[in-house]
Amino acid sequence: MTATDIHRAIDAVWRIESAKLIAGLARMVRDVGLAEELAQDALVIALEQWPESGVPDNPGAWLMTTAKHRAIDRLRRSKLIERKHEEITRELEAEQEFAFSEVELAADDHIGDDMLRLVFTACHPVLSMEARVALTLRLLGGLTTDEIARAFLVPEPTIAQRIVRAKRTLADAQVPFEVPRGDEMQERLSSVLGVIYLIFNEGYSATAGDDWMRPSLCDEALRLGRILAELSPREPEVHGLVALMEIQASRAGARTGPTGEPILLLNQNRAQWDRLLIQRGLTSLQRAEKLDETRGIYTSQAAIAACHARARTAEATDWRRIVTLYGELAQIAPSPVIELNRAVAVSMAFGPAAALAIVETLTGEPSLKNYHLLPSVRGDLLRKLNRPDEAKAEFERAAALTRNARERELLLDRAAACAKEIERGSEDETH
Repeated sequence: MTATDIHRAIDAVWRIESAKLIAGLARMVRDVGLAEELAQDALVIALEQWPESGVPDNPGAWLMTTAKHRAIDRLRRSKLIERKHEEITRELEAEQEFAFSEVELAADDHIGDDMLRLVFTACHPVLSMEARVALTLRLLGGLTTDEIARAFLVPEPTIAQRIVRAKRTLADAQVPFEVPRGDEMQERLSSVLGVIYLIFNEGYSATAGDDWMRPSLCDEALRLGRILAELSPREPEVHGLVALMEIQASRAGARTGPTGEPILLLNQNRAQWDRLLIQRGLTSLQRAEKLDETRGIYTSQAAIAACHARARTAEATDWRRIVTLYGELAQIAPSPVIELNRAVAVSMAFGPAAALAIVETLTGEPSLKNYHLLPSVRGDLLRKLNRPDEAKAEFERAAALTRNARERELLLDRAAACAKEIERGSEDETH
């Protein structure tokens, strides 16, 4: 293998193994920040040695062994050898004999538990949502600070500071490296799922920048969701979230045109939808519903997405069913955004006038004051009701509110179409 091939292999190994590596080390050293440093040290040594020695047969075991050696060296050099450090050192030394054996590494029953602990630690409520997202992508996704910064259009130093502060906050708060139990488990699980879905949504519909989608973020969120589903097989909402992401991700190839322009759901070529992802999503949805007949917030959204996925054409969509599901979702988690989405479904099932009545009740909602989709939906309904002058103003307002360049172009195009309708109406009146 060439040096370039070796470096590509190292990058691939890191993406695959880093989360397990950091999780295993964090269990031993009781510090997520130190665990990441040790993992990074192992990576640096791999970059130095593998180009000459070649990639080991079991690169994950090699990295773990090297990181454990680094941990022991650090602890031995420390002038403050406390009893805790002595215990950790003994544990690390005891595990050394297993390090190079692939069979024995596979038999290590800590891996699944360690990964779950890492998920719950990275998404701990003591951190801000921005910090949780950055730390999750760094520790569980294996992304660099530069990759995270580019994905969210944030300066790299800002992301680096968030990650450093997050690790310091976890250390200062003495957050235990464990999976919570009982009521705290459910509360923390909600935080974990919220972080993963936020990452997915930012990839699916970017809030800012020149691209409407950032597929790498969708892929990363899906990967994290699938891992969590394997680690928590009895949690229905985990499977519900995976189902939702799989089905939505299935539309990715049909959501943009040749030059990256957005294509809305009703105009998409459904032959371009990924049927494999849809089937995976429907299977996950079935698992969620079998575990709990009372759908939660993610399972309900997945059920709505499934209605679209099962319809081979836009006209075949069961909009009345979608309206019902949105009603159920509003009971579980009432929010103005859900009500706005329900209004869209109502417009398709019962007409724009019925939907506009719902939307009008939301225009004074403080949380939607700067939400560009409110004037966008209102503009669409007004246009269908043959009120193009009002619709044009709404589309222009929505365009001014969005921070995504592609979406702004789409909204301005719709405003321009309304202007043409107004012009044609004026010409008809003069004739």
